[in-house]
Amino acid sequence: MKSEKINTDFKAAVEYVNSYRKPLPADLLLKLYAYYKIANKNQNHPGSTTPLINAFKANALIQAKNIGREKAMKEYVKLVKKEIKTGQ
Repeated sequence: MKSEKINTDFKAAVEYVNSYRKPLPADLLLKLYAYYKIANKNQNHPGSTTPLINAFKANALIQAKNIGREKAMKEYVKLVKKEIKTGQ
């Protein structure tokens, strides 16, 4: 049951971020990126055509590499609530 709530909260947070239209700080976007990739078990390399952006994304993934899927979902939701929803 708890796992269902985490999944539901995570999906809602992802939808919220995807529909958000104001600019967000790059460091926040990189954290969200890393948590999203881990939560979705996506092991693909960053796909930007810009090497510098790929480097930043890879670094964000390295920094978050020791957390599990469920923790990544929780952290994603927590960031969205703290940094985006309350920062409007």
